[in-house]
Amino acid sequence: MNFSWQVFVDLGIVSLALLLATFIRSRVRFFQKYLIPNSLTAGFMLLAFYNFAAPRLGLGAEGLKSLVYHLLSLSFVAMSLRKSSSRASGKNIFSNSLAVVTQFTLQGLTGIALTFFFIITFLPDLFPSIGFFIPLGFGLGPGQAFAMGKGWESFGFDGAGDVGLTFAAMGFIWACFGGVFLINLGIRRGWMDRRYAELFRSKGVRTGIYGRKEDKPVGARLTTESEAIDSMSYNLAVVFGVYLLAYLFLQLITFLLAFLGPLGTDLAVNLWGISFVFAAVLALLVKKLFGGFKVLHTLDNGSLTRIAGASVDIMVAAAVGAISLVVVSRYWLPILIMGLSGGLVATVSVLWMVPRLFRDHQFHRAVMIYGAVTGTISTGLALLRVIDREFETPAASDYMYSTGITFVLSIPFILTLNLPAYAFRSGNPLLYWVTLGVFAVYLVLVLVAYQLISKERAFVHPRRLWVKLGLDLEE
Repeated sequence: MNFSWQVFVDLGIVSLALLLATFIRSRVRFFQKYLIPNSLTAGFMLLAFYNFAAPRLGLGAEGLKSLVYHLLSLSFVAMSLRKSSSRASGKNIFSNSLAVVTQFTLQGLTGIALTFFFIITFLPDLFPSIGFFIPLGFGLGPGQAFAMGKGWESFGFDGAGDVGLTFAAMGFIWACFGGVFLINLGIRRGWMDRRYAELFRSKGVRTGIYGRKEDKPVGARLTTESEAIDSMSYNLAVVFGVYLLAYLFLQLITFLLAFLGPLGTDLAVNLWGISFVFAAVLALLVKKLFGGFKVLHTLDNGSLTRIAGASVDIMVAAAVGAISLVVVSRYWLPILIMGLSGGLVATVSVLWMVPRLFRDHQFHRAVMIYGAVTGTISTGLALLRVIDREFETPAASDYMYSTGITFVLSIPFILTLNLPAYAFRSGNPLLYWVTLGVFAVYLVLVLVAYQLISKERAFVHPRRLWVKLGLDLEE
């Protein structure tokens, strides 16, 4: 029988790495101190395996790259289908979108500036779009960075997909160490309620496993009779069904854009690179449809959270494991400098902006946004879960509702990403100036929107990285 085992071989190897990483986290204090996710530890083990041992066994990393692409979208579908226990605030939803789009703008401008610095100094042949891997790898995640990078390979950027995954891995490192630093800093300086701080200090959070005699929380509930269909099967069926709708929708968009010629075809490639956005929006529409037919109660938040969590764990491990060290070594200097710069920009700007932008749960929102704009939305959820285990605050739900708005606001940004590549291929420098113009417009618009939302709080105590406005405005 000629059945393919490849996907299960890759999943099996990733699973063994995750199990070993879980054992390491439960025993080694370094991993406990910095709350290093097991998926990231597993990813670096897979990185060594797939670069040095796997080729001798006839194994490649292409299967891992496919897992990265699909699992990110599946995690978005699962989280978007969750029912919110809190009432969403329109202002807070838009503020989340504004914070994320601001990060895209700042990270993109940082990437443009560093790219041109390298080109005019000692790397004149550097691909002009490489700087966009900062917002792609940090803000949009490994699936998008890899998909966009594969598109740039046709423009002459050899190994761009692997470079994109490397930026995403650096983003995860920033999210991990920077996120733990942020949480510790918030505890020491009293930026969050004391009961959330106690959760962070609990032994289970540190080791990553519950003790033998500890009460185990309920992770999922049954919403269907197992004799008819298992509840997890039902929730999985809805998730995969929505993902199929996203696939069919993108196929339709691709067919329609083909009538625009090469430009439409290139745009379609970019849209496939952000399939997670279409998947999330369609999931929200399906959730509305379920509500209209009075069957929304059949979806279980716990089951959907478990599906999203499993998808993210496997995705992060596979993303790091799929990086080609041979390719990355050719671009190590710009990757290192851009990765460090992008992380610093995200850390400083999020801590400065969020407490002035939001009026409630500022620290929880800062943790959520920071994790999302350095790793992925699921990384943000993982960090938030450290101080808000059951997502009692509206930080997670408001962010999820904001993804659709963020996508609409990001369309010009997405369309701009290929302009430097077109300029490189055609030799038309005007497209570089168009790129700068688009980012300049973004910068102006986010500043205006920030001022309108924050009002008198917009620039209060501008030299302070974080402000507790309830106290500071009285001083």
